[in-house]
Amino acid sequence: MFDMDRRKKIASRVGEHIENRIGKTVEKRLEADDLDISDPSQIPEIKHWYRVGLPEGISGDGSGYHTYISRGSNDHLCIILSGGGVAWNEYTAARPVTGAKVAAGLPNFYWNNLRPFTQLMNINIGITNTRSSSNPFADWNFIVVTYATGDFHIGNSEFSYRSENGEEEILHFAGHRNFRESMKVAAKLFPAPDKLLIAGNSAGAFAVPALAGEISEEYYPDCKDITLLSDSGLLLYKDWKRTAEEVWEADEGFVKRLHSDNPTVDWYESLYARYGSRFRYLYASSTKDYLLSSYYNDIMTKQYKTDSDVQVVFFEQLKTMVRQLKEITGDFHFYIFDWPMLPAAVGKGGTVHTALKELSFFTKKSDNLTMADWLYDQTDGIAYDVGMGLLK
Repeated sequence: MFDMDRRKKIASRVGEHIENRIGKTVEKRLEADDLDISDPSQIPEIKHWYRVGLPEGISGDGSGYHTYISRGSNDHLCIILSGGGVAWNEYTAARPVTGAKVAAGLPNFYWNNLRPFTQLMNINIGITNTRSSSNPFADWNFIVVTYATGDFHIGNSEFSYRSENGEEEILHFAGHRNFRESMKVAAKLFPAPDKLLIAGNSAGAFAVPALAGEISEEYYPDCKDITLLSDSGLLLYKDWKRTAEEVWEADEGFVKRLHSDNPTVDWYESLYARYGSRFRYLYASSTKDYLLSSYYNDIMTKQYKTDSDVQVVFFEQLKTMVRQLKEITGDFHFYIFDWPMLPAAVGKGGTVHTALKELSFFTKKSDNLTMADWLYDQTDGIAYDVGMGLLK
């Protein structure tokens, strides 16, 4: 036991050191310049990333909040609802992600601020890589709704919890406020897109069906060509409705649509019932997601790790979810993949978690097709499924 504790402490120090070094490197490179959208003389360059500070926004730990934008060479717009974990009770609220915890394999559930390291997860990666000729979305306009609140972008509360050190803390579940402030930026810089892709990875995948109606009605009512993609949004929990109502204090519109242990299905079901074919509906997932299976294992057994047993459970849940989404509409289409996770993952084995904002978006294939090419076809109205044979 002593040796295990010692190894975790060493790993924790190494992880913290690596994250700090990466953060300093990111700050030095200044890949995203600051943009003041109130200054008409500041015109964004094409294919250059900018950080837009939002004074009315706030990260989970009370620090500042910003979004990222990039101006493209066409009139298409991609709205990215970023991932970054979730906090559903006091225990998870007290355990945000840090490099130290990740390295030591300790429970860590959500990002609670936008420290420099998080830039690596948001811009110039996967679909947001506007530099790569392999990315068919490189010429699009982008706004990345960053995420550091652990509430699927819908929260509206100040949640009191006791930290691991026993101190009273406040977690600002301000996801919906941050989203709306970001969308004001989008509407100002990209007022009339002819094509719209609303895509989210991980926690952002849950947010896509929750927020798509609001985006289309309040910000882009004239856009008729809208595609939705949720990449890896499967986490069953019987108390999501209570969490949304009592912990996040989300607006009633989000809460009343929850009636099962699967919020993604609930929100898509409600969305389709109201809007029907106004949207194209897409879902992507790996078959035995190492991270989502770890979260589910923690919910069910209080063990933050993955193994072959819980991965099989996740696989069966995924098959059920695909069937449920197909029952909502036969025009729901899927990209299923089984790319293995590196051995350093939490626990053992499993497949990767998300591809939308990863190098694998346009480098790895399922059924001999990249997610990038599949998604681009979908936005052009060419509808089909990929990787469904992996669910047999």
